[in-house]
Amino acid sequence: MMERKKIEDYETGQAPSPKQVDRFGFMKLENSHSPEALNRSKSAFEFEREERRVRKWRKMIGVGGSDWKHYARRKPHVVKRRVRKGIPDCLRGLVWQLISGSRDLLLMNPGVYEQLVIYETSAAELDIIRDISRTFPSHVFFQQRHGPGQRSLYNVLKAYSVYDRDIGYVQGMGFIAGLLLLYMSEEDAFWLLVALLKGAVHAPMEGLYLAGLPLVQQYLYQFDHLVSEYLPKLGEHFSQEMINPSMYASQWFITVFSYSFPFHLALRIWDIFLYEGVKIIFKVGLALLKCCHDDLVKLPFEKLIHALRNFPEEVMDPDTLLTTAYSIKISKRLEGLRLEYVKINGKEAESSESSGKQKQLLRRHAHHLKFEPEERNGEVIQSC
Repeated sequence: MMERKKIEDYETGQAPSPKQVDRFGFMKLENSHSPEALNRSKSAFEFEREERRVRKWRKMIGVGGSDWKHYARRKPHVVKRRVRKGIPDCLRGLVWQLISGSRDLLLMNPGVYEQLVIYETSAAELDIIRDISRTFPSHVFFQQRHGPGQRSLYNVLKAYSVYDRDIGYVQGMGFIAGLLLLYMSEEDAFWLLVALLKGAVHAPMEGLYLAGLPLVQQYLYQFDHLVSEYLPKLGEHFSQEMINPSMYASQWFITVFSYSFPFHLALRIWDIFLYEGVKIIFKVGLALLKCCHDDLVKLPFEKLIHALRNFPEEVMDPDTLLTTAYSIKISKRLEGLRLEYVKINGKEAESSESSGKQKQLLRRHAHHLKFEPEERNGEVIQSC
């Protein structure tokens, strides 16, 4: 049994009764438009349709994901369509591991996670402990002091801070790890975090958390230009009111919408993000602004900032918002803006460069970890 690091001196919360939490494990809000309320009105036909969808997915991925690679190679268009419709919640954890490449990393590196948690120390341990209670505080899994959720979150973040000491720990990572832990084990969550930041499938994203947040700066540059080009009237209004994306969109990229957006929407975005890459964050961001365009162009600075951090509930419907997002074609322009940013800044943003080389190094990295003494100061909830 893996030993647990002792976690002390962070805030506690009263564990809610089962009747107080929604189907995802969050404290319920009195809101007739919540997903929970909508689920109560689902017809028998809709439930049967959901069961058929689960059966299709099970057939597609095979037992334990054994058929996934073969199916994905043969019918990528079918996979993309089904991912965009939403991965069944009871299969989400497994599918996320398959489409992110993290399952392969786990299988190639047995025992590495345990080594990182038990035998290594991290300069970030106190920072992690301080932030744990701030991660999904309204979720039952993370509310109990010294409970399984907080301990697992600590272990994953501590392990990554040792695995990649250049990054260490940054607060936004807690929401990424926390979201993953709701759908998979500690070790699975750790390797998915590695897959994302080191680029097992898509371009590496570690620059989101490196000193100076270089990749965040690049993304904000790209997004600012996309707003001006795709929503010129709103872009001009932002310019007049001196609004820039760093005032409202940084956490979209740093936490992939997991920080303050409705959980059912965040999950759908994550399905697509893990399969298609970071461009969905740009698309969803533009879709949000497009849906609220007519209201936003009328607002002065202070009200505009508030609106950009508190989008109306009717805009947050996943099917409606994502349909709008899919209609926005930005792939070529994104790449053009990336090259433009590199030219202006004289170098590639960290973790965007040579992703092919990064992927090769990643598959060998854990095997060559040197477990040196620290020299610096400084159960799964699912529904099926």
